Amino acid sequence: MKKTIALLLSLVMLFAFAACGEADPAESDAAGESAAPEESTAPEESAAAESDLAAIKEKGTLIVGITNFEPMDYQDENGEWIGFDADLAKAFAESIGVTAEFQEIEWDNKVMELDGHTIDVVWNGMTLTDEVLSAMECSNAYLNNAQVVVLPADQAESYPDVESMSGLNFAVESGSAGEQMAVENGLSYTPVVDQATAVLEVSSGTCDAAIIDSLMAAAMVGEGTSYADLTYTISLNSEEYGVGFRKGSDMCEALNEFFVSAWADGTIQELADTYGVSAALIPQE
Repeated sequence: MKKTIALLLSLVMLFAFAACGEADPAESDAAGESAAPEESTAPEESAAAESDLAAIKEKGTLIVGITNFEPMDYQDENGEWIGFDADLAKAFAESIGVTAEFQEIEWDNKVMELDGHTIDVVWNGMTLTDEVLSAMECSNAYLNNAQVVVLPADQAESYPDVESMSGLNFAVESGSAGEQMAVENGLSYTPVVDQATAVLEVSSGTCDAAIIDSLMAAAMVGEGTSYADLTYTISLNSEEYGVGFRKGSDMCEALNEFFVSAWADGTIQELADTYGVSAALIPQE
């Protein structure tokens, strides 16, 4: 009997020691000893997930944010988007194995459209202002430009400088470099949806003048254009065009590399000749 009791006591003590040796699952998890190992993402997969270039290649399209802006982005008689920027965007898209699709945006909302992933790039004769450079990952400059004043041709001689224009009401594209020039020069202005509308406002007489890009003015107003009764006069500044991606996007490096190769093989110069912007080209080397 005594042997039986002793044996039972030994078994009880053995189980007690075993129980003391087992860690509480919650405590083990907290200590990081018994928790199941977390799955780690391979560096290549992590990089691809953060890569705009990889994502765009995967979906097969490059969504280009634009406005109606001849000679950069505008529609032909069949409704196809053409222009110096449009054709260059198509060539770039082809170089990375995707198709360019164009989406009209409100210029004021360009950063929001980018950050919301409704577009992949802003490619529309965009002036590289401090505001743009701080909000987007921007390409190297590829064209020179200026903001110029558009007036009825028969009134141009009456307004030889900014001071003489102080009483005029200007049409400017909202959020554009033209609006910035109106503010900096203390000019009265009405913001409109795009530069084409700004020119229309002058032609219809609802605004006295407009401030638009010199490249657009050269294509849209004067003899041989739809606005033969308008002309452009003084330049208010000098500036450069660039292309904008989301901040930190690897697409910017890809585009800069494309610019260099497209300059070397003559693609950029050929398109510039087609759309009359050769004099404004900045070499890409």
